[in-house]
Amino acid sequence: MGSGSSSINSVPHAQELLQETGFSAAHLQRLYERFQFMDKDQRGQLRPQDFGAIRELASNPLGDRIISGFFSPGQETVDFPTFVRILAHFRPTNTNRTKVGMQQEPANSRNRKLKFAFQLYDQDRDGKISRAELLQVLRAMLGTQVTEEQLQSIVQRAIQEVDLDKDDAISFEEFKKSLEKVDIDHKMSIRFLR
Repeated sequence: MGSGSSSINSVPHAQELLQETGFSAAHLQRLYERFQFMDKDQRGQLRPQDFGAIRELASNPLGDRIISGFFSPGQETVDFPTFVRILAHFRPTNTNRTKVGMQQEPANSRNRKLKFAFQLYDQDRDGKISRAELLQVLRAMLGTQVTEEQLQSIVQRAIQEVDLDKDDAISFEEFKKSLEKVDIDHKMSIRFLR
């Protein structure tokens, strides 16, 4: 038991991250080891190219978009606390977890998970998923399995079904409503976090 507590003490901002993210000490320790492995130049910062060490992202057609979700616009690196806070989006939702004095809902709440997913589509960060943005995602996901005409048709149907205010784009609220019956925990999980 003693060795587990001493190793968590070597993790930067451990107590703060344990409380904020809900990760166990063992998970946090593993994430720190993973972070250090990915941090090839030992600077305590990861660049987008460092994420290539995560096999699941490298093989995911949306891997680049997922990686960009770790970085704010204009940000070129992420530190360990930011890395952990982003990964917390991929933890199972805990509806019973409430934090006294917490300014915002936990990263693993359904709403925060959906916001993260929404940003994977909304690359220009204007608060709307445009036709072009939806088309880019579908192209990445489906590749050459469907024709350009079929892709255009899928995008047209998706926009028609989801765009309730008829502005030819999908807002976060429309996106959220369209996914009401989707098991977001199943869709937004990372195997090494289970």
